[in-house]
Amino acid sequence: MTATATRPQDAAPPATGGKRAPKRERQGAAWVFLSPWVLGAAVLTLLPMAVSLYLSFTDYDMFDAPQWIGFRNYTQMFTEDPRYWRSVITTLTYVVIAVPLQLAMALAVAIALKSVKRGKGFYRSAFYAPSLLGASMSIALVWRAIFNDGGSVDNLLSGMGIDIGGWINKPGWAILSVALLTIWQFGAPMVIFLAGLQQIPVELYEAAAVDGASWWRQFRSITIPMLSPVLFFNLVLQMIQAFQVFTPAFAVSAGKGGPADSTLVYTLYLYDRGFTASHMGYASAMAWALLLAIGVVTAVLFRTSRAWVFYANDTNEGGR
Repeated sequence: MTATATRPQDAAPPATGGKRAPKRERQGAAWVFLSPWVLGAAVLTLLPMAVSLYLSFTDYDMFDAPQWIGFRNYTQMFTEDPRYWRSVITTLTYVVIAVPLQLAMALAVAIALKSVKRGKGFYRSAFYAPSLLGASMSIALVWRAIFNDGGSVDNLLSGMGIDIGGWINKPGWAILSVALLTIWQFGAPMVIFLAGLQQIPVELYEAAAVDGASWWRQFRSITIPMLSPVLFFNLVLQMIQAFQVFTPAFAVSAGKGGPADSTLVYTLYLYDRGFTASHMGYASAMAWALLLAIGVVTAVLFRTSRAWVFYANDTNEGGR
């Protein structure tokens, strides 16, 4: 009698306490749980974006039916509207001032907090609070009062013999007062920097100290390279937010972008065209131009990051 070998695939399956649900049923359950987010994204994001894209090719005043005009809004925006280009220049000026100074302030405070031994939680909360409060209209109005004629800044500088007057009434200083409000809101990038600093191995600083490296040398050769991914993350986020600044400029200029359009940032002019002048089609075209511009800037940042962002698992220093 010859024994017949039993192949593994012919063997009876092991007894289990229950059957696993089919793959299709598991996917159905996942979609059920995802449906609130999918529905919200479709109704609150994708559908408005599609409508806005359509309106950008129309003449629409929110009262009459949209009239298709093709690329006329874009042509007028780029070739016939000098205020549009003033808003672009004002926004770029604001971004160049606000973003680097805000990140520098956030990094400096994060480095200082890293060495704090007692009350670290209190200081973190205190420095983070402006990020929660600064975006409100009430704080922006207080900021306007501080930098107005006879405000705190005017009185302080006058007491020091510097007679500038109210910043918000000076074309050369008004955008700086708006940028300072953004710089003051450095709490969010500060927390991210602090988390990144805590991940840098202490042994690197100890070895550098043994070799006689100064504080500046350690900062330039250890802190910045090891913190470069976090710096890049903060740079992208703050750059995107800076291009969309609205509340400080609206409050400081009372919604007019003055004096002499010196605070007429892009989103404020978009608001003026859409809701004040009722040119919603033109405002939609401006919104899509801003979206494309932010996309291009973000792509450039990602492209150039290969030269200066260092990741720990990279084989080539300084590359991605």
